Amino acid sequence: MSAAGVSRPATGAAVTVTGMPSPAITALDAAGLTYRLVSHGAVDSLAEAAAVRGVAVPDVVKTIVVRQSGNHHLFVLTPGDRVISWPKLRTLLGVHRLSMPDAAGALAATGYERGTITPFGASTAWPVIADERLRGREITLGAGERGLAVAVDADAAIAALDATVADVTDPQPTR
Repeated sequence: MSAAGVSRPATGAAVTVTGMPSPAITALDAAGLTYRLVSHGAVDSLAEAAAVRGVAVPDVVKTIVVRQSGNHHLFVLTPGDRVISWPKLRTLLGVHRLSMPDAAGALAATGYERGTITPFGASTAWPVIADERLRGREITLGAGERGLAVAVDADAAIAALDATVADVTDPQPTR
């Protein structure tokens, strides 16, 4: 597969993104996951991301970094057409307070900039919670760099991440 800034040699060697080995791709390979790289330009909306990735909006998975306390974080994987339900997530975790770090805090916690965050290859392997609606489908996730995503079987990704699967989202509010 070849795309701008992305190469995947036929020999099965590691993918190189802009001249550096991608931690996300390295982690996917180490997990033995089968995936498809999707390289695209900048997008301005979730609908546009779905269109360029060739999937439905719910299959564009958002990886949300959540801070529990102090410097303890977790990843929440949500379908593109849904948002975190804070009451459901707090109940699941048995906590009263959760927050989202600012952009600098998210980068420090994950090693990835907002818009590129993925639990695969993050600088810290924080716990992962996946919304139950992801099961049984192919999803796309950010791959650690703008304009790059991976399409992967959700059940295989959830297993590789040892994610907790639960109902932690609500429908995206309409505007």
